Amino acid sequence: MTAALTLDGVSKRYRDFDAVRDLSFQVGKGSICGFLGPNGAGKTSTLRMILGLQPATSGRIEILGAPDGRLVRDRIGFLPEERGLYKKMTPVEAIAFFGALKGLPTAEGKTRARQMLEQQGLGAAQKKKMKELSKGMAQKVQLIASIVHRPEFVILDEPFSGLDPVNQQGLEAMIRGLAADGATVLFSTHVMQHAERLCDKVVLLARGRKAFEGTVDQAKATSPRFLDLEGDITTQAAATLPGVAGVEVIAEPGAPRRLKIALSPGAGGQEALKAAFLGGLDVRGFALKEPTLHDAFIGLTGDRPDQPVVKETAR
Repeated sequence: MTAALTLDGVSKRYRDFDAVRDLSFQVGKGSICGFLGPNGAGKTSTLRMILGLQPATSGRIEILGAPDGRLVRDRIGFLPEERGLYKKMTPVEAIAFFGALKGLPTAEGKTRARQMLEQQGLGAAQKKKMKELSKGMAQKVQLIASIVHRPEFVILDEPFSGLDPVNQQGLEAMIRGLAADGATVLFSTHVMQHAERLCDKVVLLARGRKAFEGTVDQAKATSPRFLDLEGDITTQAAATLPGVAGVEVIAEPGAPRRLKIALSPGAGGQEALKAAFLGGLDVRGFALKEPTLHDAFIGLTGDRPDQPVVKETAR
């Protein structure tokens, strides 16, 4: 697949802090790529370098064949993490205004704005002021404003932040629609569930370094499957089970003890469960759980994706 974006050995240093370190990855044309990591991992710094809003300290960036995002800015759509639309404008006016900044004639921008607002169920909000819209509605308007000029490459920085589940589903549908129309989508997030549902490929970032690049299935394959047992079980008893890579006992007040067993690669849950019964463990319930992208992230980076990373000072 032809690359729409290439980063080769890119680093960004702020005085004595390395925000991004020797980062390399590619995003294929027409694909959806998740740029994942905890808050403070270097995602926003990387996106700003891709867009040409700040220079890289070292390394090479190529987007849509250009060495600087500013050279192809009319072919790029960008939704920043920090939202902002003029509060006294109507959605149609705001969308047409941002389209004009990318070279779209105002009349055409207003026509497209009305069509896209109707498609997203915001037809009744066309004549309201932005300040009168809910957060979810305003976020949809801003996304429409970022793609009204029909960009080839769309960059979304934490697009799901602050949205309720219904609006999150609507935004996911919009992202799928962009890719279906041929656009390339790169979106940053620290919420693994969205990436798991949407992405053709993911890049995991931790403390400014790439921890993984590949498909969602490839990422999940790096994490073990788990066998959850419920009953009067001890870690010592479970440690004798074959195929056990790690054991975690979870005790809850007023509830039976639960044992979480990480199965070694190739180990079957049936064999481990059989061994548990033969070993005399008091098992009252069990479930075999496949790894999630969240599990893979923790295993690959050692970080919780929903927790901030403490910045390190370069030595």
